[in-house]
Amino acid sequence: MQDQTPAPPPHVDRRRLLLLLGAGAALAGAAGRPSFAQASAFPSHAMRFIVPFPPGSGTDITARLFARSVGDLTGQSVTVENKPGGNGFIGVQTALNPPHDGHTVFIGSNSTLTTNAATFRKLPYDPLADFAPITLLSRGACLVIVPANSPHRTLEQLVADARSRPGKLNYASGSMSYMLYSEWFNEMAKMKTAGINYKGAGEAVNAVMTGEVDFAVVDATGANELARSGRVRALAFTAPKRSIVLPGVPTIGEAGWPDYLAVNWVAAAVSSKTPAAVVEQLGALFAKAAQTEEIQAYYRKQGTELIMSSAAELRRYQTDEIARWKRLMAITGVELQ
Repeated sequence: MQDQTPAPPPHVDRRRLLLLLGAGAALAGAAGRPSFAQASAFPSHAMRFIVPFPPGSGTDITARLFARSVGDLTGQSVTVENKPGGNGFIGVQTALNPPHDGHTVFIGSNSTLTTNAATFRKLPYDPLADFAPITLLSRGACLVIVPANSPHRTLEQLVADARSRPGKLNYASGSMSYMLYSEWFNEMAKMKTAGINYKGAGEAVNAVMTGEVDFAVVDATGANELARSGRVRALAFTAPKRSIVLPGVPTIGEAGWPDYLAVNWVAAAVSSKTPAAVVEQLGALFAKAAQTEEIQAYYRKQGTELIMSSAAELRRYQTDEIARWKRLMAITGVELQ
């Protein structure tokens, strides 16, 4: 199926990454752009960060890091509210409810801000029309993991077993993105496995750890420590280079599938009904928060990219990613939900 694999997505384009990083730096330092310090009226009271997944996911961790930093910078309370379930719809609706004054910020992922637009026949929201982008916060690779006592010690062994017993092995997915990534790997590896859906990445990882499922493609951020401690076994890291956290785990290319480059990302957005000036102020605030040592150190330790794009760059990235997910839907033959 190699000839059907989509062209490398934007996340593997070095030139594009440099543009993203440059845009983030410009956002943080542009003299003509209002900053949170200049906008004394905002935020005027407590803020909420809405996460459409349970605690423990990479999205949730990112939200909590930025909540602490934003709270310290503004002197306002910033709470993280987890609204899991319904393929992210519950969290989305919570974030889109009034008032639209910028004090409620949606911390979403590729699932809610792009994948759902390609996988649902009737989506109750439009990730482009209903949200005003603020910034792409972070982006990282995934891990293919199995239970610690699994007989599969390499990805090749997992694939061989799945091929020999079509439909007998199962995988966990915490969102539509991970389900589609898993089905894409099924297609590339010419194997058939059954998917079991969970409310979020944390539950999917736990299902692997307890042996409820045979494997999963998961956000590396939420599984690194479990893999390091031996509570799950990581078979492959879905990036061109090995993880600095798990250097002993082969890349997906080393494991035999170089075209399978699954990533996850986290972004901030607000209702599109939010005044443009407030959206700008939020962009400047997030850019300033990203410069704090706690956030810088966390992402260095995790080996995850801290992107901090402009709002315009995030919107272009969303558009490109929706097109990519639609191509993957066509390749895998997954039916619209």
